[in-house]
Amino acid sequence: MCNILKMEGVTVRRPDPIDWSKKYITPDFESTGLYGAMPRDILIVVGSEIIEAPMAWRARFFEYRAYRSIIKDYFHRGAKWTTAPKPTMADELYDQDYPIRSVEDRHKLAAQGKFVTTEFEPCFDAADFIRAGRDIFVQRSQVTNYLGIEWMRRHLAPDYRVHIISFKDPNPMHIDATFNIIGPGLVISNPDRPCHQIDLFKKAGWTIVTAPEPVIPKDHPLWMSSKWLSMNVLMLDEKRVMVDANETPIQKMFEKLGMCPK
Repeated sequence: MCNILKMEGVTVRRPDPIDWSKKYITPDFESTGLYGAMPRDILIVVGSEIIEAPMAWRARFFEYRAYRSIIKDYFHRGAKWTTAPKPTMADELYDQDYPIRSVEDRHKLAAQGKFVTTEFEPCFDAADFIRAGRDIFVQRSQVTNYLGIEWMRRHLAPDYRVHIISFKDPNPMHIDATFNIIGPGLVISNPDRPCHQIDLFKKAGWTIVTAPEPVIPKDHPLWMSSKWLSMNVLMLDEKRVMVDANETPIQKMFEKLGMCPK
């Protein structure tokens, strides 16, 4: 994948290696780390500005450290660099009675805008935001709360507009496998997690493409992932798209749209 990007003229940067197994202690908690494998989760680029997300998992509290040398380099070259307010991640940020094992209860709570994270302090992951020009769409999720969204709204105003959208999803976390914008007025929508505000997009002239069923076996271990990662594609330009080589249904979907999957 990196070789393809390099051939397209993309500069590929690597995060600094860190021993995530080491335990760290703050005044509010202690934890080991997680990984530094997903820059999309912690960094969002808006114009010439790089924004570090505060995150919501204690295991990801210090994940920004893996990217600091890269961010400093871009800052020296002229980029704006903003770090969102870091939450304490004290116990009050989490609903201690949240029904982790009950999908039905989580559906009911999600419909009410209630998740495992509370509104004790702002928190968000960058991967819950997706941009279309001057409009940025975001979901309230298990890791992004309304205070975090409001911080982004005020920080980016008036140049950018932040819109909250929601889905029929008992465990929302990161928007790219649920609602993925692939071109001007063109979005892939997850059929298992329909968007409650989809009529707003239709009235605005958007084309809504329903993602095909992924080919990943039902018994495949997903860990912290989803079978719908097939939707998490990378547009090289308006016609070429990088997709999972095994996901032939979504490749055919792109071909029908006049695009060339790679």
